[in-house]
Amino acid sequence: MSIQSINVRNQFRGKIKEIIAGPVVSEVDVETPHDIVTSVITTRSVKELELQPGVEVLALVKSTEVSIARI
Repeated sequence: MSIQSINVRNQFRGKIKEIIAGPVVSEVDVETPHDIVTSVITTRSVKELELQPGVEVLALVKSTEVSIARI
């Protein structure tokens, strides 16, 4: 599968660092040049995409809200 075009502007290229598989959903940690991005997706999608540690992926983030907290 190749992506021809997509409207998501927040994209992070990286490699899968770890997958914590559950019966219905799984946590997928993607190591990017800046930090770790974690996605919660269905375990079925993990299997269909043949995801495993070391696989290069593109993490796409689309949100209607971004919250800011002062530190």
